[in-house]
Amino acid sequence: MKLLVILSLLLPLHAQQLPKWTSLFNGKDLSGWVDVNTSPETWKVKEGLLVCTGKPIGVMRSEKQYENFVLHIEWRHMEAGGNSGVFVWSEGTTPANRPLPKGMEVQMLELEWPTINATKDGTPRDIRYVSGELFGANGLTATPDHPRGNRSSSVEMRCKGKGEWNTYDVVCVDGTVKLSINGKFVNSIRDSSVRKGYLCLEAEGAEIHFRKIKIMELPSGMVTPEQTAAVVK
Repeated sequence: MKLLVILSLLLPLHAQQLPKWTSLFNGKDLSGWVDVNTSPETWKVKEGLLVCTGKPIGVMRSEKQYENFVLHIEWRHMEAGGNSGVFVWSEGTTPANRPLPKGMEVQMLELEWPTINATKDGTPRDIRYVSGELFGANGLTATPDHPRGNRSSSVEMRCKGKGEWNTYDVVCVDGTVKLSINGKFVNSIRDSSVRKGYLCLEAEGAEIHFRKIKIMELPSGMVTPEQTAAVVK
């Protein structure tokens, strides 16, 4: 409700109505989504949940492109060290010999990932991997607000482990992405080289469940053709 009040203050006076939420998952089937490079067995609907087996590695994309919006998505990993994510402003296809598209990735890692994927000498990976890192993939560039190399890491670790639901609220406006994890904004990245494109859900080796996926489209900005992903026909 607070978000709607803020948006009402930001919208022009001539706007006819406030933006509204649109569901991206109906709990019954995969309407609105298109498989890019996985398989018919990768994505299933079970008991009202969107279940991803994680195999093969690849993505499923939205039917349409989005520019400025708020994305709400809830997810839970079912395996220790699970890996997945949601792409925003993404290409609708993948580069040759690469399973994942060009786009802005909002990382979804299970808490044991740094330990399970330790370095050769047994040292755990950086713990900041596991709480909603934001980064450009496969050629998308951006400026991290909380840098870990070219990635932006959350200032507070808020993700929950396997079997527990996490809530991401992702605000994407004019090349800036801000991420709220389980009720608190803790990460952001800006100056994205792509500012309009598809949403993609990622299969990356482990079972993950999604629910309550919805989007609130906001007024368009000054996006250029160069900042827009190619339309897939």
